[in-house]
This record gives sequence, structure tokens and C-alpha cells, in this order.
Amino acid sequence: MINDYLEIRNAEGMPKLVDTTMATAFLLNAKNGVRNCAIALTEAPTPEVRAVLTVQLNQAIELHEELSNLMIRKGWLHPVNLVKQFQMDLESSTTASQIAGMDLFPGDTSRLGTFATPYK
Repeated sequence: MINDYLEIRNAEGMPKLVDTTMATAFLLNAKNGVRNCAIALTEAPTPEVRAVLTVQLNQAIELHEELSNLMIRKGWLHPVNLVKQFQMDLESSTTASQIAGMDLFPGDTSRLGTFATPYK
């Protein structure tokens, strides 16, 4: 991983990485939504509340399915190929560790002199 992340040319691959990360986070939140709706449904006191929660549960399941299908289509999720999914997860965790180890707030971020700017 290139440490000079202030240079735009070193951001190669970042849009795909961000897309994958955001989709994964969204999928996990959708999964939690399904779980929460199911739990709420089991504790619903009236038929009217159960009817509303049933609709919400079905919508949450549909959202999870849409996200899963999108991620599978893009190659970001491999639910039936565990070896490939494990390899992707390993690469993601390595990248996350490398990003965490970066000095995100270096003492000198000045780019003075690297661009054609007039002197004061």
C-alpha cells in the first residue's frame, strides 16, 4: 500500500473498495432489520401491530435479497463459494489493517513547491 495517500494518483481502486464496503455495511444493516422485525413480530400484542410488522418484515427480506443479488452480480459476495468468500474477507481485513496503520494526520501536509504557484 502506498503511504503517500495525499496524491490523487495513489487512490487507484478506492472507488471500488468504497462501493464494496458500503454495500457490505448496507447488507449487514438490512440483515439486522430482518432480525429486528422478526423479534418485534413475536412480541406484538395485537393483530393490527402484527399485520404492520409482517409487511415490514417482508419488505426487509426483499431489501436483503436485492442487496445480496447486487453484491453477487458485482462479485462482492460469494455465498456458495466459501473458499472465494474467505479469500475476499482475508484481503479486506488486510486492507483495513493497512489503512488503520496509516498516519492519517502527518505533521507536514504542505505541498508548497510541488505545484507551479507564484511566490508571495
